[in-house]
Amino acid sequence: MSSSNSYKKTWKSHQEQIQLLQSRGMIIANTDAAIDFLRHIGYYRFSGFCLAFESSRHQFLPGITFEDVQVAYNFDCDLRDLVTEALEIVELDFRSSVAHHFGQKHGPFGHTEPRNFISKFHRYQAWMGRLQKEADRSNELFAKHFKENYCEFPNLPIWVINEIMSFGAMSQMCKYMHKEDQKALAHQYRLQPKVFASWTHHLVYVRNLCAHHSRLWDRIWSIKPKLPHGCHWMPPYLPDNHRLFSTLLILSHIAKHCPAVTGYMQQWKLRVEKKLEQSPSVLKNANELMGLTAEWKINPIWK
Repeated sequence: MSSSNSYKKTWKSHQEQIQLLQSRGMIIANTDAAIDFLRHIGYYRFSGFCLAFESSRHQFLPGITFEDVQVAYNFDCDLRDLVTEALEIVELDFRSSVAHHFGQKHGPFGHTEPRNFISKFHRYQAWMGRLQKEADRSNELFAKHFKENYCEFPNLPIWVINEIMSFGAMSQMCKYMHKEDQKALAHQYRLQPKVFASWTHHLVYVRNLCAHHSRLWDRIWSIKPKLPHGCHWMPPYLPDNHRLFSTLLILSHIAKHCPAVTGYMQQWKLRVEKKLEQSPSVLKNANELMGLTAEWKINPIWK
């Protein structure tokens, strides 16, 4: 249900935005540079990064400068790039595993048969319709080749449509597979089926945040991943599943079961560690905002 309240905020010039930040206690030594930065990323995006520096809503902690928030923004950009790198690796591995298993078990067009999914997949027809639209509008040579040579189009074999379906569509597929199919895929990553399905959903969410350049470092996840059983997924090793560290552990766990990228991911972890050491030093609770424990580097899942 929508609210009956009417939006009352008015447009503000960049100079007025600077004045608003100053009225809330932010120190801005170089207003011209600050205006240039706001013009570049927008005040609304900038204000999201201000949240970690506030003592209460719209009131900054004593001594906070515009540059402090810039540091957090730049830190988040670099961290988001690192997370995006690992997400690409995980997504490719998931895609390959799903296509390989489902094709072997159900044949090239098994995904076009509702019986190969649980009855709770109420939006199956809409899901299939989106896949067909993706195939029809694709400019990929393999899609054009299939269209010109085979009567099944706009249906494509699972290992072909796998190349152009969205990660979200693949996540839905995993969620509504029969238990035995989920179990076979989850086993590759030493996970329980429900955890595997939850992780695909969570990683789609994080991937979308990255794709829209959204803030990661101090965000509380809206779509939280289920965590496996085991002490290393629980306090004190992992405070909760609400923040960045839980996702970093998930990426680390999956990568351990992707032999082709073992060396690369070891280097990736070192780069993540180096970046996390550069978190905004002005904030005493920076590690807490990312869900990091004091000894997070020696968590066996991360190591």
